[in-house]
Amino acid sequence: MRAAFNLIMRIVSSLIGLLMMAMGGIWVLQGLGIAFLQSFMANQMQWAVYGAILALVGLAQLIWSNTRQR
Repeated sequence: MRAAFNLIMRIVSSLIGLLMMAMGGIWVLQGLGIAFLQSFMANQMQWAVYGAILALVGLAQLIWSNTRQR
């Protein structure tokens, strides 16, 4: 039972990390004015910084969830 729980939680944690990385990437693109130009985030450098931070946190989440002891 514990092994199944650990597997499910590792999958959920990995999906959360991937979602954070995707959101961070979108925020970076919006902040730099590359994509989604009808957004309030367009051409706002602060959103590019926030997105980069979120993407790095998502990457750390993904790495942590797949390298910890089972």
